Amino acid sequence: MTSSITETAVANLDATKNKTRVRPKSLKRTLLMWLLFLPLVFVVIVPIIYMVSMAFTLESNQLNFPIEWIPQPPTLSNFTHIFADTTLPIVRWFANSLIVSIVGTLFIVFLSTLSGYAFARLEFPFKNLLFSLLIFSLMIPAAITLIPVFLLLRDFTLLNTYQAIWLPAAASVLGIFLMRQHFYAIPAEIEDAARIDGAGRFRIYWQICLPMVRGSMVAIFIFSFLLLWNDLFWPLIVLSERSMLTLPVGLLVIQQGSYIQRGLAFAGAFIASVPVLIFYAIFQRKIIAGIVTTGMAGQ
Repeated sequence: MTSSITETAVANLDATKNKTRVRPKSLKRTLLMWLLFLPLVFVVIVPIIYMVSMAFTLESNQLNFPIEWIPQPPTLSNFTHIFADTTLPIVRWFANSLIVSIVGTLFIVFLSTLSGYAFARLEFPFKNLLFSLLIFSLMIPAAITLIPVFLLLRDFTLLNTYQAIWLPAAASVLGIFLMRQHFYAIPAEIEDAARIDGAGRFRIYWQICLPMVRGSMVAIFIFSFLLLWNDLFWPLIVLSERSMLTLPVGLLVIQQGSYIQRGLAFAGAFIASVPVLIFYAIFQRKIIAGIVTTGMAGQ
């Protein structure tokens, strides 16, 4: 009895020594991580703080030096002006961005899950070749396909419509790849049991497989929504009427002219950034989970 107690005490003492040996290494590793990532955090956070500060700063104080990180005095005049100006339909642009982002994201998620399931579970001619071509298309710069896509939309009379934004974005190669990996991770026995019970192919996809890859669907939804919400280049090309513009393009319109009102520009940027920041704050764990599980799926 005494020997067992002694052995337990010795084992606890050895474990304590091992912990004390590990702590300096973990402390150094943590300190190194802080030294590496703190400058990156600084680079990301400072522009956001500057934008928020200038959005609540008087127009006459916008070019003051040193920068007024805390506005003196804080004001809402930039926001009241931007909402009152009839030549700047900021509410309409906000609604346009919301419609484009939500509908376009639903298209991307549905087609990505449908295509990913087909590449993971169905057998059809040239399946591996087609998937290899999809992956290869990720290496093609978007500028190469810019003119052909624009001419194609022009021939179909889709310019200056929201379909001109939705249709090119609907085929998301990254979304298809992500969903294919997660559908591969689903055991085939589950589908076999559903097929024995009389379920058809689409019912298996819709009622059995989709709920099991809900996390990756949420990740694709978030990434696609943020991409469409922040997109400036493509809507600037295909949209021409001011009432049809999305919010990023509208912010570019605000900055045009002989005199740029910096207060209005920063107020518009603040309005455009708040939904994105809230969206990311709510779903950041889903984003990380979707990225982490991608590498484990299909193994």
